Amino acid sequence: MSDTLDTLVNITYDELNEGDTATFTRTLTEDELVLFAAASGDFNPVHLDSEFAAGSMFGERIAHGMWSGSLISAALAMVMPGPGTVYLDQTLSFKRPVKLGDTVTVHLTVLSKAPKNRVIIQCNVLNQNNQKVVTGEAKVIAPTEKSRPYRPDLPKITIAS
Repeated sequence: MSDTLDTLVNITYDELNEGDTATFTRTLTEDELVLFAAASGDFNPVHLDSEFAAGSMFGERIAHGMWSGSLISAALAMVMPGPGTVYLDQTLSFKRPVKLGDTVTVHLTVLSKAPKNRVIIQCNVLNQNNQKVVTGEAKVIAPTEKSRPYRPDLPKITIAS
């Protein structure tokens, strides 16, 4: 396992600077939507039932708001600051729905550094049309030591029809 694609790299507190940015992108698929419902226990029909969702204010099925929120968590854990980050606090404001097939990008920006390795990070999630779907701020404890752990192999989980 020496391939750099299999290795994660963090950014330590000392390496972070105000204004630093990072991104993380994901596309909402049917499998992701259903797996998120199963993992979270949220079976609201606006997410899972096309007929019900057609009569909603959205007119179609949409992602759970926290699916987008979970992408912020992933961006913090995987990209900046990365492995070893401890999530302390998060504000979220949901601006518009994410629909099946939408590709969203989490944009992280370091706003400030504080004592005890605390970092405040602006979090904006934008869809493929550059429209904000979620905004907020995270407070994390950034790692103090450089780490390069291997990316774990996860099982391929698909939804049976």
